[in-house]
Amino acid sequence: MKKIKFMDCSFRDGFQSCLGARVKTEDFLPALDAAVKAGIDHIEIGGGARFQSLYFYCQEDAFEMMDKWRETVGPNVNLQTLSRGVNVVGLSSQSSDIIDLHAKLFKKHGITTIRNFDALNDLRNLDVSGKAIAKHGLKHQITVTMMGLAPGLNEAYAHTPQFYIDRLKEILASDIPFDSVAFKDASGTSTPATVYETIKQARALLGNDKEIQFHTHDTAGMAVACNMAAIEAGADVIDLAMAPLSGGTCEADILVMYQRLRGTEYTLDIDPEKIMNVEKIFKNCLDKYFMPPESMQVAPEIIFSPMPGGALTANTQMMRDNNCFDKYDACIAEMREVVAKGGFGTSVTPVSQFYFQQAFRNAVMGKNPDGSWKLDPNGYGKMVLGYFGKTPVAPDPQVVKWAAEQLGMEPTTKAVVEINDANPALGIKPATETLEKNGLPVTDENIFIIAACGDKGLAFLKGDKPMGIRYKEEKKAAKKDGAAAYTVAVGGKTFNVQVNGGKVTVDGKAFDVSVATGAAAAAAPKAASAGGSFEVTSPIPGTVTKIIAPEGTQVEAGATVVIIEAMKMETEIKTEKAGRVSKILVNPKDVVTADQVIATIEE
Repeated sequence: MKKIKFMDCSFRDGFQSCLGARVKTEDFLPALDAAVKAGIDHIEIGGGARFQSLYFYCQEDAFEMMDKWRETVGPNVNLQTLSRGVNVVGLSSQSSDIIDLHAKLFKKHGITTIRNFDALNDLRNLDVSGKAIAKHGLKHQITVTMMGLAPGLNEAYAHTPQFYIDRLKEILASDIPFDSVAFKDASGTSTPATVYETIKQARALLGNDKEIQFHTHDTAGMAVACNMAAIEAGADVIDLAMAPLSGGTCEADILVMYQRLRGTEYTLDIDPEKIMNVEKIFKNCLDKYFMPPESMQVAPEIIFSPMPGGALTANTQMMRDNNCFDKYDACIAEMREVVAKGGFGTSVTPVSQFYFQQAFRNAVMGKNPDGSWKLDPNGYGKMVLGYFGKTPVAPDPQVVKWAAEQLGMEPTTKAVVEINDANPALGIKPATETLEKNGLPVTDENIFIIAACGDKGLAFLKGDKPMGIRYKEEKKAAKKDGAAAYTVAVGGKTFNVQVNGGKVTVDGKAFDVSVATGAAAAAAPKAASAGGSFEVTSPIPGTVTKIIAPEGTQVEAGATVVIIEAMKMETEIKTEKAGRVSKILVNPKDVVTADQVIATIEE
């Protein structure tokens, strides 16, 4: 009987897929300790969103967390992290010195293996990152990323077994050192037939010298079937998770996969009773966290619009934060066209975020009068122009034309690292200067935090450590003065609503819904612009991050007044006319709605 190895993804991908990666380290250490004592010796523990989220939302330092992990599990457990090629653990790509520093620091802080992938399967993006991982003594798991295509798109060369095997042949023909190969389907949309044929051919190419690991999610209900196909085709290792985070947007459950293999020629080398006990401990550790219902649901529409499990819940939660969750279905519907016209890059970070951000723009902001898209200047727009690497298929020429016109940039075929190494704003030197300017210690760790997390990393190091963890709402005593509490279900989602006069609180966020009467009511929705003044409105919902032009500032037409952030995407809100900013009606961290007035300009 062949024993199938597995990596427990609960403590990284589980957190990201179900909780937006927003989990305090101290809360899950008892489960981590119990998992090791139950015999689990290969654990995905960090990287991906579990790096940035600690600085953005959890008030924690990721490097201190890594040290705590190693201390908890001991010296022999294989602790694995996730790296996005030239993006390493951020959403933006880096220069070669920062990519090298990433590997150096993760080795220093106790990591054993780094899974290294590129969403576009551009080998150039795996080259410098893979060599750095090997150079610093880590095990390098080089990765081919997978994704299923919607019916009607199957004629595309991308995302077929032949496409994946051609990528593997490129890897084998290169001089990139690696210890194992992973096939990663973050959206869980590949068919079992594609998985089987791909891994069967990969095994024939690799022989028995290199381990093959397979990764998928259960978002579309296909995880167990695809895991089985991978095993039968020759995979050595599969990725699994534990309840309460398994299934749905996460990986298949360890015990479920154990049950599927019973009576076959394969088995997982576990004591199921011990694993069941660990799952009980894990459930208790995470009991206070809010688990969005969609994280545990099978979503058939994902087959057509491949949203990765690791991004789905993070995006729905951000939409809740920005009061636009009602737009989610429209965004998912838009993704189908966005993926097809963007060149079929795999829907995995950061490309999955580019897809969703552009779909969000199309669904919420709408298209221009001439039918063109309002392209995201930092993600999707730059991707179709080639600034993140070569897409599997050439992007739609019309979209490329729109991007070039709107961004004022020409398409490129240069390697991403070549572009970034020539950019004086990137790298160790400017990060060091930022630390010195702000009177902060210049350490390798701080340099990397600045490079990977930008302004939010700087804010963390300066002591601004906001908490963005979503806990279950505590039960509160009945309010006085006529207040009432309700649980409201909308579209299968539940919300905690409290009403007190003209104040309504939804999942902890307060809204003023008081209704004026008579003449005041008629004027309440939006005051008419007085002569010589006009109102600047936000085209999309989001959170105010910066006031660029404070009250009293003279601005030209087209100048940015305020910046808002929605779905990890900053949007500049500009004035259409020149004048003096007479009133700023929002503050940083305010949540605004689409069409909300944010400033008035006096001509």
